[in-house]
Amino acid sequence: MLTFSACLALLVVGYIIYGACVERIFGMDPARVTPACSMRDGVDYVPMPWWRVFLIQFLNIAGLGPIFGAIMGVMYGPAAFLWIVLGTIFGGAVHDYFSGMMSVRRNGASLPELVGCELGKYVKLFMRLFSVLLMVLVGAVFVSGPAGLLAGLTPGTSVPVWTVIIFVYYILATLLPIDKLIGRIYPFFGAALIFMAAGILASLFLYHAPIPELTEGLHNRHPNRGDLHIFPMMFVSIACGAISGFHATQSPMMARCIKNEKYGRRCFYGAMVAEGIVALIWAAAAASFFGSVEGLNQFVANLPATTNKAAEIVNRISNTWLGQMGGLLAILGVVAAPITSGDTALRSARLIVADFLHLDQKPIAKRLLISVPIFVLTFLILNLDFDVLWRYFAWCNQTLAVFTLWAITVYLRRNGRLYVVSLIPALFMTCVSSTYLLAAARPEGFGLPYEIALAVGGIVTAALLLVFVKTAPVTRLH
Repeated sequence: MLTFSACLALLVVGYIIYGACVERIFGMDPARVTPACSMRDGVDYVPMPWWRVFLIQFLNIAGLGPIFGAIMGVMYGPAAFLWIVLGTIFGGAVHDYFSGMMSVRRNGASLPELVGCELGKYVKLFMRLFSVLLMVLVGAVFVSGPAGLLAGLTPGTSVPVWTVIIFVYYILATLLPIDKLIGRIYPFFGAALIFMAAGILASLFLYHAPIPELTEGLHNRHPNRGDLHIFPMMFVSIACGAISGFHATQSPMMARCIKNEKYGRRCFYGAMVAEGIVALIWAAAAASFFGSVEGLNQFVANLPATTNKAAEIVNRISNTWLGQMGGLLAILGVVAAPITSGDTALRSARLIVADFLHLDQKPIAKRLLISVPIFVLTFLILNLDFDVLWRYFAWCNQTLAVFTLWAITVYLRRNGRLYVVSLIPALFMTCVSSTYLLAAARPEGFGLPYEIALAVGGIVTAALLLVFVKTAPVTRLH
């Protein structure tokens, strides 16, 4: 319990101290007019109170990742706690804050446009295609996941029925003005998610859960440790609870709604810290509910191959610790998390396409022109197996974070800012993603021997650092 309590405290302290440092490095200016006010259109550019922007941003980014990813990640042992805390404070929150505030400074530009401005036109073209495909993938992942959970809660209904219901909601959330549906329904989703996290947190202390301590060692406890090494596998499994490229696609959406730059730390950095707390709670719950990490691994090993393992663990913990009614509310919180990421993923896809086609999104006809092909593609991808979707999503997620972090680093260096705050996580995530791609089993990876994949990943990282040093524009530090 000492490790868990210390990690919770560090996340809060990280927001207060390191968040303030990041804000100062960026050069937040409360006197600047934000695009929410200067470009207001009643559809996507809509000024909102900071607490509503925070809530939407938090729900946008807190999909299945900080819950399912944390559960599967802690199977590697208490090293997962360190990654959640350090990754959130020095990686994910930095990534989310700068991507959001850079968008604020550039009239709410979407992620491909932001990255392209810093890394060049060819990267911009790649990012446009890559980002849209990732958003469609997220939309598909976050339909099938909650549809399965809801079908289990409602005897007499099936997964296809809930899939259609959720998909119809996604269509409306993508097309309607952001304050008409998303802005109104998110407080209810937020209440469910907060209850879920608070209930599990209270249970950890109430039941004196045997949460593993760092003093037990950081060695790999995964049952398949011979093939699944902590580096890079754990760092990809726990993405949204530490650092996630998907977040950078969501931040520009809220950059079009924030009233003042002084709220950026609360809404972008703060939302990521809140997600880190959710991930930490679920990692601790999964590692202790079955008595130990080994108990968790044994439970997972005994589940049928076709079972959604993380969903089964969530269901078991919630109903046992919180009772039938509390468990139901907790499951609804878990359902709310992916739904509130899936709807804005498809909305982000619309905005990304609109930005590079320069199509005004105020007329509904132009919104439909972009959205209909996105809906069709998402529906087709829904036919793929959930586990396959999740594996590809995890790798694409971290790869997108790599591009975003390098773009942030170039931006900071060009503007004479202390770019080391993003350079270090950029280097680390470059090594993680490249090593994972090389080492992961086919078909999502090349299946190379671990030692070779690790060496090549290190070479790729060093080469990109050299390119950055030699070619990135530099300005005297402020």
